[in-house]
Amino acid sequence: MPVSLTGELECLQTPAVRAWLDAHQTDAASPALHVVPPEETGMIPEGVERLPVPLTEEELERVRRAAATDQVAAVEKELLSYRDSEEGRDALLHKALAAGLPAHRIVELSGVDPAALPTAPRS
Repeated sequence: MPVSLTGELECLQTPAVRAWLDAHQTDAASPALHVVPPEETGMIPEGVERLPVPLTEEELERVRRAAATDQVAAVEKELLSYRDSEEGRDALLHKALAAGLPAHRIVELSGVDPAALPTAPRS
């Protein structure tokens, strides 16, 4: 996810990140600079330089939403609102799995017990 799509991140103003950007003769607006949530670091190609940065919870959610596909982002929004209701729970859990959300993310967003997740998405 290009940093430019996530909005301003506090970590970009830290001395360590500023020094790293300066050392690479780039800035936060560079299309080559990407940020990924911790669970997606496997997407980073081998040999690419990495700089772990501290993100606030709000920033981490923005990064996750910005990186999600439209379908995934819509389902994530539904899961967040599900916390206040149990109506349609099973259908929503199946929908989230079918959209490709990992189980740990569904649990995090919805607050359901991991044992309550269906084992396979419905067709």
